[in-house]
Amino acid sequence: MQTVRQRKSKAITEFGDFQTPPELALAATQILHDLGIRPRSILEPTCGRGAFLGAAARCFPDAESIIGIDINQSHLRFADLIANRSGNRIDLRQGDFFKVEWESVVTRAGAPWMILGNPPWVTSSSLGSIESGNLPEKSNFHGRMGIEAITGKSNFDISEWMLLRYLDWLESCEGTIAVLCKTAVARKILLQIWKKGSVPLHAARIYKIDALAYFGASVDACFFVLEMRPLGNALDCEIFASLNAATPSHRIGFLDGHLIPHIAAFNRNRNLLGPENRYVWRSGIKHDCSKVMELMKNPDGYRNGLGETVAIEDSSLFPLLKSSDIANGRIECRAAMVVTQSFVGENTSHLRTESPKTWQYLERHAELLNKRGSIVYKNKPAYSIFGVGPYSFAPWKVAISGFYKKLHFVKIGPVNGKPVVFDDTIYFLPCGSEAEAEFIDSLFRSEPAQAFLQSMIHWDEKRPITVEVLKRLSIRKLAAVFGREEEYARYTECHALPLFAAS
Repeated sequence: MQTVRQRKSKAITEFGDFQTPPELALAATQILHDLGIRPRSILEPTCGRGAFLGAAARCFPDAESIIGIDINQSHLRFADLIANRSGNRIDLRQGDFFKVEWESVVTRAGAPWMILGNPPWVTSSSLGSIESGNLPEKSNFHGRMGIEAITGKSNFDISEWMLLRYLDWLESCEGTIAVLCKTAVARKILLQIWKKGSVPLHAARIYKIDALAYFGASVDACFFVLEMRPLGNALDCEIFASLNAATPSHRIGFLDGHLIPHIAAFNRNRNLLGPENRYVWRSGIKHDCSKVMELMKNPDGYRNGLGETVAIEDSSLFPLLKSSDIANGRIECRAAMVVTQSFVGENTSHLRTESPKTWQYLERHAELLNKRGSIVYKNKPAYSIFGVGPYSFAPWKVAISGFYKKLHFVKIGPVNGKPVVFDDTIYFLPCGSEAEAEFIDSLFRSEPAQAFLQSMIHWDEKRPITVEVLKRLSIRKLAAVFGREEEYARYTECHALPLFAAS
C-alpha cells in the first residue's frame, strides 16, 4: 500500500506539479510588461493554483480575456480565490491538456495572444515508468529513426511537446509565449523553430532562474520568452543571467544548421566544421546491470556489486574504465566487465560449453538480467549486451566522458594484452596502434580543437558532451591545420578493416 508521501510524490511526478511561487510569477510577468508586450488575450493552459493568472491580471489590466485551464480540480479551487481577488476577470476551466480542443480556445479573433505559465517539468519516460495516463498520444515526434529511437533518444520533456503545440496555435496569430522551463528545453524549441524556418520569430530571450531556490529542483531552468510577429526572422536569442539583469550576458544563435552557444568563438574556428567521414565516434558497452556485469578487483580475484566473490573464465572478462575514471585521468583499471558478445545479436549459447563458469554465473543471476527494461534486449539472445562490435576490441582508443563537464581526452591502451572496454557514458575513437592513438589524442588536445568544441557545448546539459557534438569536428581539417594530412591519410586507409566496422 502506498503511503501519503508516496502518493504525493507520484502526483508530483505524474503532473510535473511544481507550483510557481507568486513572487516568481509576478517578477517574470513584469518583465513582459516592461518589454512593451500588450496582449489582448492571455491563456495559461496548465494554470495550477493560478500564480501566473494573478500576475497577468495585475500586469495587464487592459487584457480583454484571461483564461486558465487545469486538469486538477483542487488546484482550480485555489485559482478561484485569485480570480475573485482579480475582480473575476479570470475565466477558469477544468480540462486535460491532451484532450482540450485548443483551436476553439486560441482563435485569430483574440490576437495578439500571450500563452504563459509553467508547463510540467517531467519527461515521457518518467511518466511511462509509473504507467501514467497523463501523456500525449505515443509518437516519435522528434523524427528519430532506427537505433536512436529504441535506445532512448526519442525520450522528451512533456513541456517541450506542449511548447510545440503553443507554436502551432500561434502559427497564424501574432503573439507571445512566455514560460518557465528547463533551459535545455528552451534550446530544443529554438533549434526546432530555426530548423523549420516557418515560424515568424521576432525575438527570443532566456532569463536564468534559480530552480533550486524556487522549486527545490537541481536543474538549469529559465523564463523563456518568444515573440511572434509578421515577417519575424530572428536567428539569435539573448541570454540574461537572472530576471533582474538589465542587459544580456551573451547570445546564442543558429549557424550552419547548429545551435551555437558561443557565436564569436565558433566563428574563429568555423573552418573545422565537419562532417568527419573516416573516423566514427563510438559509445561504450551498454548492459544495464552493473551489479552483475561489472566486477571489482580484490585480493581473492573479483567481487560483484552483490558482494559475491566471482570466479569465471578470463576470456569473458575485459578491463573496464568508467566515466569517472576517464574524466579524472585514472587509466589504471580497477574493474572488469563481463562481455558476453562480440557483436550485437550474436548467439550467446556457445558460452555454455566454451565458458561454463561464466554461463553458470549468468544463469545464477538470470532474474536480475531478465529484468532489464530497455527495448534493446527484447527478442535478443540470453544475457545480451549492446553497443558492442569489433571497434570495442580495438587495442588502442581515444576516449572522453560524456557526463563530466570537462573537455578531457584520454589515450587508452591494452592491459595485460587485452583491450580496455568502457561503460556507455563514454565516447571513443578506435585506433589500430599506439602511434595512431597518439596522433588523434594530440589533435584533440590542441588549442583549435578545444576552442571549437568549447564553442559548441552547452555545459549545463546533463550529458554535455555527445557524439552529435564530437562528430562536428573534422579530424581531416584539423590535421591539415598542423600539416599532418599524410598521417591522417595513412591511418584512415586502415578504417575499411573489420576493426572499425559497424555492429
